[in-house]
Amino acid sequence: MSSFQLRLCAVFGTALFFVASLWVNQEIFVRSEFVRGVNWVYLPAGIRLLSTLLFGADGALGLLFASWVVNFFYFFPNDPVRSFAGGIIATAAPYAMYRLARELYGLNASLSNLTAGRLMILTVAYALAGPLLHNIWFWLQGDRADIVSRFFAMFIGDLCGTMIVIYTLKVALHFLPVPRRSEADSHSDR
Repeated sequence: MSSFQLRLCAVFGTALFFVASLWVNQEIFVRSEFVRGVNWVYLPAGIRLLSTLLFGADGALGLLFASWVVNFFYFFPNDPVRSFAGGIIATAAPYAMYRLARELYGLNASLSNLTAGRLMILTVAYALAGPLLHNIWFWLQGDRADIVSRFFAMFIGDLCGTMIVIYTLKVALHFLPVPRRSEADSHSDR
């Protein structure tokens, strides 16, 4: 598979997983909505952070496309400005955390130097950044009603959703078989 095809798979795979996580979130946490688009548990937040950490700009591009689709056709079909800006903001926060991790931690493509502590710091920083950017936008647009409550609900939702996704993946990876080293690999290490 060519590099372009791999990147295209990352973009579309991210978009599909993000939309699927929205559907799962709506099904499982239907009663946890604070206001339209803001949940006390928001699984798509975890997909956003995970996608950008795994795929960088390709993951961000997939998130942008998916965010625009769901914003324009589901959440805010009568508000194109909010849909457009919301997609950009929803993508900017996790991508900013990815870039920050690369700068601060020297994050490599394999994520091998992403420790549990660093991942927790990125998770909390992301859970703060997304709601902060959204609420700055709301403030600038004159939507100041319940802004502190909305920020708090978004922060808790993003934090809980991200933790659920990250730790579900960690548990799932624990059950995968560990690849055995071949005899030739064992001798070449000496």
